Order: sequence, then C-alpha cells, then structure tokens
Amino acid sequence: MSSHLNASRRSAGARKYVRDAVAFTPYRPSTAARVTGTTPYARAILAVRLQEQRAQLSAICNAAAPATEAAPVPPASDAAAADPATMDIRVGKIVKCEQHPDADSLYVEQIDVGEPEPRTIVSGLVTFVPLEAMQDRKVIVLCNLKPRNMRGIKSNGMVLCASNDAHDVVEPLAPPAEAPVGERVYFGEEGKNQAAPAEPNRVQKKKYWEAVQPLLKTDGEAIARFGDAVMLTRRGPVRAASLANASIA
Repeated sequence: MSSHLNASRRSAGARKYVRDAVAFTPYRPSTAARVTGTTPYARAILAVRLQEQRAQLSAICNAAAPATEAAPVPPASDAAAADPATMDIRVGKIVKCEQHPDADSLYVEQIDVGEPEPRTIVSGLVTFVPLEAMQDRKVIVLCNLKPRNMRGIKSNGMVLCASNDAHDVVEPLAPPAEAPVGERVYFGEEGKNQAAPAEPNRVQKKKYWEAVQPLLKTDGEAIARFGDAVMLTRRGPVRAASLANASIA
C-alpha cells in the first residue's frame, strides 16, 4: 500500500513538473522532443502553448503593420510645390511654320517670344490645326523647359493647348489680340507681382511643370485657369477658342 502511494505521488509530481515546464519554458525544438510522448495531458498543454505563441506572433505582426502604413511621409520638398510663378509662360507670335521634314504629325515653328531671335519649337498640331491657321498666330508659350530633341530638331519650348479628354480636339491657347509679344502671363490679380521664373535646369530637377500642369484647365467659358486663378495678360484673360472644362498642356 505504501509503495503504491509513493508511486502515485511520484507520478503526480512528474505531471506537475511537465505542466510547469510547458507553461513557463519558451518553445524550442529540443523542448518539444522532451515533452512530446510523455502523457496525453502534457501533449495537450504543449499544443495549447504552441497556439498561444502563434497568436502572440500574429498579434505582433498585425501591430507592426499599421505602424508601417502610418509611418510619417517625408515632407514634400519645394520640387513638388504647384506654383505657376515658377513657370515662364509668355505671349508669343508664330512668324514661320512648316511641316517637320521627318514627322508627318509635327510642325516646326519659329516663334517670337520677345527675345532677340525667334525660338524653334516643335508641336504635334498637324492633325488639329491647318498650316495656314498657324501662320502669324498669337499663342501662349512655355519658355523655361530644357530643350528637347524632336525627331532630329531641337525644340526650345512648348505651345500650350487645351484638349478634350479623348485628345481628338486640340486648340492652342490664345491671348487677347492686343497683348504684346513677350509679355509674361500671370494668374489672378495677385499674380501681377510674381517672382522671376525658375531656370530650366531647376524646372526639370524639381519637376515644377509636372506639379503645375495638372491644375491648368479651362473653365465653363473656355478661359484658362490655374485652379481658381485666371491666366491673365495686362490686356485680359487667355482662353481657348471653344473647349470648356478642358485640360491644358
């Protein structure tokens, strides 16, 4: 009887030892090897412990995810600031226009923008504007882009145009007839005293045009705007011939 009682006590002590070891010892493969196969109770405790550890790991991962998503975004540099005063947009007059010798869809224009010599600018307007309508036409020219090679001819600027969403109707923006060639346009009355435009290298490096362009549109009366500010010359607003609520580029 005494030996049987002692054996029961030893068995109970062994179960308590295994239970405590599983409850308080971090899981390791070696631990699993020792515990697995002792008693059904110990194996059940081990399974519960593994489930708890998996749940804790999942909670840690889930807690870390929002922190990653909510990590503060580095403050935008002035490269992304949408300020139309960084752009040199002027009244120009096409003094000569001809078809590009190597591209059926391109015109090569000589445009007076108030400088000693006209600028050579290549525009993809053949499909939208007849050649005769380009001659001696007043246009709005973006002047502080870096020159680009357009099918073998260096283009030193961009003629700004309004276009519909399908891009199958395109109209060059037009200043008032009385606006002098070379005048720099401004946006809103407060823009009359705008700062000097950025240099072409800075425009490219800081992506000023990419920030400004999406906010250039015509309103319901085909008047060009940057946001709510009207594109102005001292003789009045710049506008498209007919395209209302259109993009400008």
